[in-house]
Parts: sequence; structure tokens; C-alpha cells
Amino acid sequence: MTVENQFIFLDDARNISLIIKREDLIHPFVSGNKFRKLKYNLLQAKAENKTTLLTFGGAFSNHIAAVAFAAKDNNFQSIGIIRGDEIGDKIVENPTLSFAQQNGMQFKFVTRGAYREKEDTHFIENLKKEFGDFYLIPEGGTNALAVKGCEEILTEADAHFDFICCAVGTGGTISGIINSALPNQKVLCFPALKGDFLKNEIRSFAPNSNWEIIQDYHFGGYGKVNEVLIAFINGFFEKYQIPLDPIYTGKMVFGVMDLIGKDYFPENSKILMVHTGGLQGIEGMNIYLRNKKLPIININV
Repeated sequence: MTVENQFIFLDDARNISLIIKREDLIHPFVSGNKFRKLKYNLLQAKAENKTTLLTFGGAFSNHIAAVAFAAKDNNFQSIGIIRGDEIGDKIVENPTLSFAQQNGMQFKFVTRGAYREKEDTHFIENLKKEFGDFYLIPEGGTNALAVKGCEEILTEADAHFDFICCAVGTGGTISGIINSALPNQKVLCFPALKGDFLKNEIRSFAPNSNWEIIQDYHFGGYGKVNEVLIAFINGFFEKYQIPLDPIYTGKMVFGVMDLIGKDYFPENSKILMVHTGGLQGIEGMNIYLRNKKLPIININV
């Protein structure tokens, strides 16, 4: 497992340093926060003598791809409940689902309406009748064991940072970071989704108050991108040779650098950005961008 803190730049005028933690380098297929979230869930599944993992996700879900590979690598069967019954016959056109299928994942495609019931007891019981016994991993992987894994992202070597910045999806990764951050460190959360609902989700796992949600950099909501973000991601890669995904980390890094330009951070601040991986989704995003006649994300991953 390889993780490194990579220097980005120093604002000499205000003595602000910016570093990125390369969690995306942990594993080629189960990278970043997915590795952290699955670590203790896989151990628990083995302790319970489960042979099958079942989880949920969308057509280009990082979580679906990671669970499929991790399941195969740890001798589990895997089942993915996929949002959108209209894509059931389009697996070959979808790099994420193709990868998951190649790693042995069995799919069940459900309507968006049915998918919204995924946490209902009746829905889960019907899945057990259909597939038999399984170990359930929530959408995005967030549960108490996932948070425990994400608490290991920060180490003693990160104690000197004043600000810890991370993208937020379901809230598990940022909760782990909040729990392990020191009292004098401020955790900045950059949601990939619109809305204020994440506060309660984070509070359910992280009782500390040393965090703030920055809501200005979701670019319209989950999965939404524009030419400004694409140009930023491409320019960042050209300058630093660090690939960013457009759903999570790309938006967070854009936000942090924009806030530096707006003097959000005090002088002498030491800022750590956490790269949570998600790079497998770039290929699918580029399919969408080409169809929309938009510039593509031009990086090597």
C-alpha cells in the first residue's frame, strides 16, 4: 500500500502551503476511500462466514467497481443492485459495469423508483429471497466499519496541518477524517451533491465540531461538470502530473485553490487535500462528454 503527501505549491506572499495526500495510489482498482471503507467490512463478512457481498450503485459507480474487484480478490461472490433498469442491456457500453462483470459481479437492474426503497426492510428481505444470504454493504460503502477504516487516512505525519480538505459523497470518508483530526485542525467538506442533508449524516458518525461544509463547488450537483472544471482538471494534470476525477476530488481541489485566491485561509496556513481516488469513472465521463460535444478529460490513468 503506497500513500504519499505530494507538494503542490507555496503562496510566498502569505506563506500558505498546499499538499495533496495521494490516497488514489493505495491500490490500482480499490483506490482511495473505497479501500478504506471496505477494509473492515471485508473482515466482518469473513467473521460472519458470509460468501457473498451485496451492494448498490449507479451506472458509473466507483463503489460498484471497487466491491466487484475486492470481492473477487477476497474469494467472495458479489451482487450489484444497479439504479436504472434501462441500462440492463448496455453493460458492454459501460466501462464500470463491464469491469465489475469481468470481476464476477452479478447485476440486478431496478427502476429509479424501486432503488429509492433500497434501505427498506421489505426491499432487503425480497433480495434475500432472491439471492439467499449475503453481507450487505450500503450504497457508497458508508457504515460504522467504513468510518473506522477512514479514520486511518490521517496519520501522525499529518499533525502539523491546519486544514484538512476532502470531497464528500455519502459522508463516511469525511466522518472518519473528522474523528481522527486533532482539535486544532479544521476539516473542510466539499460535497459533490447539492443540498444541506449531509450535516445529519456526518453528525451520526462524527460528534466533533471541528468541521465546515463548503457548498459552493458542486458545479450543479452530483455528476455535473462544465468546461471550466474540465479545463482545470486537465491543467492540473499538465502542471503536477496528478490525475483528478471530475465527480469528487477535482471539484474539491478546484474549490480549495479558489478559496486560496479569495484569501479564505489565514496567513501561514498549512493545507492538506485528500485525494479519494475515483479515477475509474473518468472513462465513463468522457463517453458522456463526447456525446455532448464537450472537451474531454485528457489525463493518463
